[in-house]
Amino acid sequence: MLLLGLTGSIATGKSSVSSLLSQPPYSLPVIDADKIARLVVEPGTPGYQKIVSHFGPSTPDLLVPATPENGGENGQNGKGRALNRPALGRRVFGEGKESDRKVLNGIVHPAVRREMYKQMLWAYLRGNWACVLDVPLLFESGWEPLCGTIMVVAVRDAAVQMQRLRDRDPHLSAEDAKNRVDSQWDVRDKAERCLRRGEKAGVVVWNDGDKDDLKREVDRVMAVVKRGSPQWWAYMLLLCPPLAVLAGSWSFVRSWWIKRTWEQEKQREKARL
Repeated sequence: MLLLGLTGSIATGKSSVSSLLSQPPYSLPVIDADKIARLVVEPGTPGYQKIVSHFGPSTPDLLVPATPENGGENGQNGKGRALNRPALGRRVFGEGKESDRKVLNGIVHPAVRREMYKQMLWAYLRGNWACVLDVPLLFESGWEPLCGTIMVVAVRDAAVQMQRLRDRDPHLSAEDAKNRVDSQWDVRDKAERCLRRGEKAGVVVWNDGDKDDLKREVDRVMAVVKRGSPQWWAYMLLLCPPLAVLAGSWSFVRSWWIKRTWEQEKQREKARL
């Protein structure tokens, strides 16, 4: 089974591509890291308790206000009020807040990984030829070597990304929107890194146009992906687990080497500055 890593940056259209891949003619299972990340910090979960314990004392509005509609102080399920995500976002995004983001990532990422591994195994056992790993921070969080192919959803024009973000989240000020974009790697750098993996192992969906343009671009890119990992190969891996282990190990080593080479080149470039 091909692990198709799907990533991008905020407001580049990754969710739209994920939706297209989950529908015919592809009908691929999508493991959405964002959705899982929400589940693992629901009230009553260990992740929720850790976030409240660390950020609560210094973030008065960390939890949504208590109202009769949301169950009051104890929440609808009696496990506490839900997290106030805009308030948490303001706390961890922006200049000088890297340590807070590291703490939050250290709480959320391990729980997300465990759930994603479970869903990947289930997709393999069902005989899917590919499974989409929808991970916004795929490169940053270390998922890159596990993916046989990586798909980056990107825009060439940074102004398009900023406008889409403010259209999607009108509560964000221009400064808040800029902070959120700047807190992530530039999506054009992600596209460059992805293409360094070589044809079929790294593809880019350029999403500067409308929905029809995006659909055509996804079809173009998926034709490349399917040539590199046809369905008959997925069936062979399912019927012969040792072959699946061998193929997965080779893919992991190759991806790890490409990642290491890229990082070394970037370090040398920085050293020359």
